[in-house]
Amino acid sequence: MSTIAVFPGQGSQTVGMGRGLVEAFPAAREVFATVDRALDEPLSRLAFEGPIDQLTLTRNAQPALMATALAAVRALEATTGRRLWELVHWVAGHSLGEYSALAAAGALDVADAARLLRLRGEAMQEAVPVGEGAMAAILGLSAGVVAEIAAMAADGRVCELANDNAEGQAVVSGHRDAVSRAVEIARKRGAKRAILLEVSAPFHCALMAPAARRLEAALQGVGLRDPMVPLLANVTAEPVRDAGAIRALLVRQVTARVRWREIMARMEELGIDRVIEFGPGKVLAGLCRRGVAGARVLSVAEPADVEAAARELAG
Repeated sequence: MSTIAVFPGQGSQTVGMGRGLVEAFPAAREVFATVDRALDEPLSRLAFEGPIDQLTLTRNAQPALMATALAAVRALEATTGRRLWELVHWVAGHSLGEYSALAAAGALDVADAARLLRLRGEAMQEAVPVGEGAMAAILGLSAGVVAEIAAMAADGRVCELANDNAEGQAVVSGHRDAVSRAVEIARKRGAKRAILLEVSAPFHCALMAPAARRLEAALQGVGLRDPMVPLLANVTAEPVRDAGAIRALLVRQVTARVRWREIMARMEELGIDRVIEFGPGKVLAGLCRRGVAGARVLSVAEPADVEAAARELAG
């Protein structure tokens, strides 16, 4: 079978994530210890014990989700005796999940990924004053129609299609007044649902340009290697394996649309028929069950999941 490992983005965090893996697998424990040392604070305690309002802060959620996903990867590697890139043929991640994917594929050290995600989270949070930006989920309309609605709603402000997650499942991002107009227009255009999201900043739109500049500077000082297996990139939905190209895509990703629907279509074109999501939430597993025809889909977030995935990959 052709297998891809996928890694979730912000919103999948939950108090207690990773604790079972750490208790069962020393290799998972070392991932969290590495992240704690890299950030010089006990992020693991926040992931395991909360409180949820602190864990949900962008600066914390991003490195914590990466740590949890990599803990699951290391647990599977310890169980199978093989590195992830010997078990799968591709990797992909949703937004911050690309950093998890690159670390899992050997392109990025876990400590560097943690520091980059801490900076990325802080830069994204600080790019727009609190209350000026917003995001909204729009369900039941095609991505093309949602992009048209965003352009209509902008009216001199920023309002863009930020996430094209699946057929009929999109997110717009930008100035709060423009995003609110997009919600009203979408409802009039027959959207099944159009609601403002409880997020701390308007991610994946032009308002994030200051964050992209800060991340670009930080990435110049990080050793990024060619991944051992290709990454299906958020920005292009195409395979990439060159470290220089990936570095540029990570910068573009901050302001660009997440093309997850197109990534799933690309999985089908590439003949990928098994998807394994590493990390909490099972969001991408749910999308891939609907969006990748005929694929076998697994989630790895707890010790029992590790054993099941090991059996699956041995079969």
